[in-house]
Amino acid sequence: MAIVAKKIGKAIGTPPVRILTDINLKIDDGEFVALTGRSGSGKSTLLYILSSLDSPSEGSVEVAGHDLGKMADPELYKFRNEKMGFVFQFHYLISELTAIENVLLPAVKNRRQIERRAYAESLLEQFGLGDKIHRLPRQLSGGEQQRLAIARALVMQPKYLFADEPTGSLDSANGDIVMNIIRDANKNFGTTVIMVTHDPDFAATANRAINLVDGRIS
Repeated sequence: MAIVAKKIGKAIGTPPVRILTDINLKIDDGEFVALTGRSGSGKSTLLYILSSLDSPSEGSVEVAGHDLGKMADPELYKFRNEKMGFVFQFHYLISELTAIENVLLPAVKNRRQIERRAYAESLLEQFGLGDKIHRLPRQLSGGEQQRLAIARALVMQPKYLFADEPTGSLDSANGDIVMNIIRDANKNFGTTVIMVTHDPDFAATANRAINLVDGRIS
């Protein structure tokens, strides 16, 4: 199984401004792929399209044999919640919820929070947050909040992890911690990772780098 993009294009606005043009790629299950390129090259837009969070203007995306553009919304939401995890540069944590409650949010959507509770706690322990499961996000550092966001992305043990500049707002030490967590998910659980990054050192740790220039794969 794989992620397969065929002739993906994206244009926005009136008159239309072209963001992506004729993107064709295949990402095999278990790969760790970095999407690279300058700001404005289209890499984040491509990530969102591959992850079903955005729709292409042209072309199609298949994930594990499912054509995302042909799935009804309820089916797509269920597939996304069960098979995909998302990590962004900013944490998007719920300020009123504790660390463990934030991590369990994807499980709550599936009514599996009791079943996933032990695994959520083990993730927080693994990420150095085992003694902070009842703290609110404002009581955590920026690096701790990002680790919390990654734990949330992994709590359903997703087949696919999409990460948009996950280290962009972190110092080098916390950036290294976050990257090690992502690499471990790829290596130990076979999670397919697609990551947008500006950092050449982080890109070099991926199995493959796909570089975009002006909305095209270079």
